[in-house]
Amino acid sequence: MSDRVETTAATEPREAVWARLLAEVASLPNLPGVYRYFDAQNDLLYVGKARDLKRRVSSYFHKNHGGTRIGHMVSKITRMETTVVRSEAEALLLENNLIKTLNPRFNILFRDDKSYPYLKIVTHDFPRIAYYRGAVDRKHRYFGPYPNAWAVKETIQLLQKVFLLRTCEDAVYNHRTRPCLLYQIKRCSGPCVDLISQEDYRASVNQAERFLLGEPEAVIASLQDQMMAYAERLEYEKAAEVRNQISALSAVLHQQAVESVGDKDVDVLAVKVHGGRACVNLAMVRGGRHLGDRAYFPVHVQDHFLVPDEGDESSHATQLSADALALQTEIGVLEAFLAQHYIGNSVPSLLILNHPVDPALMEALSEQCGHRIGVVHQPREQRRTWLDMAIKGAELSLARLLSEEGSQQARTRALVEALNLDVTLEERGAAVASADWEGAATEAPASPREPEVAAPADPYAALRIECFDISHTAGEATQASCVVYEQHKMQSGQYRRYNITDITPGDDYAAMKQALERRYGGAKPAQLPDLVLVDGGKGQVAMARDVFQSLGLPISIIVGVEKGEGRKVGLEELVFADGRPKLQLAPNSAALMLVAQIRDEAHRFAITGMRAKRASVRTGGSRLEDIPGIGPKRRAKLLQRFGGVRGVAAATVEELATVDGISIELAEEIYRALR
Repeated sequence: MSDRVETTAATEPREAVWARLLAEVASLPNLPGVYRYFDAQNDLLYVGKARDLKRRVSSYFHKNHGGTRIGHMVSKITRMETTVVRSEAEALLLENNLIKTLNPRFNILFRDDKSYPYLKIVTHDFPRIAYYRGAVDRKHRYFGPYPNAWAVKETIQLLQKVFLLRTCEDAVYNHRTRPCLLYQIKRCSGPCVDLISQEDYRASVNQAERFLLGEPEAVIASLQDQMMAYAERLEYEKAAEVRNQISALSAVLHQQAVESVGDKDVDVLAVKVHGGRACVNLAMVRGGRHLGDRAYFPVHVQDHFLVPDEGDESSHATQLSADALALQTEIGVLEAFLAQHYIGNSVPSLLILNHPVDPALMEALSEQCGHRIGVVHQPREQRRTWLDMAIKGAELSLARLLSEEGSQQARTRALVEALNLDVTLEERGAAVASADWEGAATEAPASPREPEVAAPADPYAALRIECFDISHTAGEATQASCVVYEQHKMQSGQYRRYNITDITPGDDYAAMKQALERRYGGAKPAQLPDLVLVDGGKGQVAMARDVFQSLGLPISIIVGVEKGEGRKVGLEELVFADGRPKLQLAPNSAALMLVAQIRDEAHRFAITGMRAKRASVRTGGSRLEDIPGIGPKRRAKLLQRFGGVRGVAAATVEELATVDGISIELAEEIYRALR
């Protein structure tokens, strides 16, 4: 549908578009559902849910939203889609599935590119404990999730110390002939060399699981009974070992800053909004232990304006006091987080929140997770302490974010001023602001007033810098990196790496030439960044200048970052391709700090890529991946089973075929390919 819709929407007069939308609104049913707004390019603008589709959607088109971002959004709508569902809970589920998958421009979005880590107990005659991140399955036991890797690793160390459980991979475990160092320092019971029976080891695993499930007192009582039994049999050394386990476990419980009062699995959430940014702080209690917290910072909060609820004129944003508007925004952010974070994921039996939320939301969460979820927003005693800690954490994290963003904006501004880029960026900022709001003045024929003109966008946010670096080891595995700085921050999603080939090993100039040609070959002036940084001095800048001249691109945007006297940090000089004299910024200059930040990120990105490529070349990893029928999963199983590519190469066909997913025919193919 997209080509026809885009062409029609782009050419249809605005008055006709508005009349068509009003007719569609008039025909909507008074039923729960989800609505979606699209612009002339068929891009999704907004996804919303409603108890009454007709009344909710009408509030967008029959009221004047002034110069707000909602008014701006409405001026861009050229098409809408609606889906009728059976209940508001179903509408909420559908709404947030669409938000998570489609990332609409005007919705509050919580982006987290890291999954939560778990502690895994791997199924085995002698199970091992391991750090795990990814999708869980039924083959093994998982405990968590934990807020961060540190919490998992600290718990693993505790289980090693108290219950002496192994952590080694099966490839290591199966080939031990004597106990390892962990046994010597009393962090493992030595099951690899039969220093503990399977029955006793299983008892230790069961105790560890009970501890993780929030039953530390029962575990201690069991250990005390075991210690007394050893003492009665005059096995005092074993009794002393159990006593040490009890002491270690008791010490950990006493060190726990926040003790449980019967709650085993609880999530504590606090939201704070200030300065146009929001923070949701999530603290986790698992197995009765407070494991720490994690802060989330949603995007598009500044685009989130309250639209009047069905038939409730008093809820219009312009009629709310500043405090009431802040409260409503915090509740909206909290509800958005609950929906996006928990729908489709496991939810603990109790949530402690700093604001009340819509009961329909909790009904939907309870329905999708299969159990009742308790919600408390005015807790007492220990729960109050947890919530106060989460609120304080949200305030501190938000203050730190605003401080860092302010500092980053100051750095951008300082660099723009140092390199005299003010004119072009001011012009671009004005153009962006004008284009961004051009539709607002003719938003809707039904609006009784002309909308206000919004303030221009931050022109410095438009500054785009691309930085290049070359990395290799004595000419081996040469890689070039290109990192991007825009919107006052590094844009990791736009980074690029270039595998450099067909050059003399160690020739950094040729490597830089190849990277620049591949990046900017065929690029138009409008597609160029405002600044191209190259890590190097006159030689690298001269090479970049030659490339740009051959491509017909302006050389004034090329700047080299040359190490200063003694290669000391803070003494770097900027070398210009257009012949301007070198510029040495003050060591404490905000502009130099930004240049160093971008240069260091390019260096880091190049080095990690080079090391990965070098490791692949040296271990022959690419040879294994090149075998037909060997994908990432089978490759991982082979490497885990045989301890590396060399182990796979040394294995017989029969040994290879014992790996899950490897047939005799595929084993023979692997055997031939690695010989």
